[in-house]
Amino acid sequence: MTGISTAGPVWRKSRRCEATTCVEVAGIGPMVGVRDSTDPDVHLEFSAPAWTAFVARFSAGGPGRVGGDAD
Repeated sequence: MTGISTAGPVWRKSRRCEATTCVEVAGIGPMVGVRDSTDPDVHLEFSAPAWTAFVARFSAGGPGRVGGDAD
């Protein structure tokens, strides 16, 4: 018999984390949670495909990144 897990999501900090200003992500069921480490009680949730598309665009220099387009 398998028990129900009461553990919360496992949050991972960005590799670009500064001393106190960090973005954290966690798998929350089929969603990806994103939060500010200074306010851990609040998070946003995105579908896995939406999060993957965001990361791919950001990594490629998309809007909001130096050298990216200004959509």
